[in-house]
Amino acid sequence: MSLAASLDNSILIAGLDEVGRGCIVGPVIAAAVILHPDKPIAGLTDSKKLSENKRRDLAEKIKTSAVCWAVGRAEVSEIDTINILQATLVAMQRAFSMLEPAPTFAKVDGNRLPILPCPAQAIVQGDLLVAEISAASILAKVARDEEMLTLDRLYPGYHFAVHKGYPTQQHLAALQQHGVTPQHRRSFAPVRKILLGSI
Repeated sequence: MSLAASLDNSILIAGLDEVGRGCIVGPVIAAAVILHPDKPIAGLTDSKKLSENKRRDLAEKIKTSAVCWAVGRAEVSEIDTINILQATLVAMQRAFSMLEPAPTFAKVDGNRLPILPCPAQAIVQGDLLVAEISAASILAKVARDEEMLTLDRLYPGYHFAVHKGYPTQQHLAALQQHGVTPQHRRSFAPVRKILLGSI
């Protein structure tokens, strides 16, 4: 996933962000990106502010233009075992660890930092303010949405392609009707409530 580039290693700044913390199904997915200083990408912003088509378009540009990029994940079983915050930090660590060349500094969306082998800064609303984090936000969102399309085919009737795993009324109604799938986060209250009600 690297783009060959002769860069001064002192300027290798990675942006990290995650998608899926508020969902009740599927993994939490994080991305890490080092943008190329000579190849700016117009239109980078918080992935939630972009249309699906625009996100996909920008994701391709990021993958083509970035020095390197990677996507990491933490599975449902991990989320239920160590909690969503810790699973999010693990997913970020996994994405970061796959970057080559290795970053010398990281900018992370939010107010919590994963343990990384380089200095890092947590930036609230970083996905809106920092290009590297915006790029990571977009890659993570596109990757997770693709995962939801796969789950939609595997579990028809849950409408994963529509709500992308968030606890919408449509999703909760499908849970009540069809029950909990192996991909649902059993430690999350809406899922736990249905499980307890079925005992």
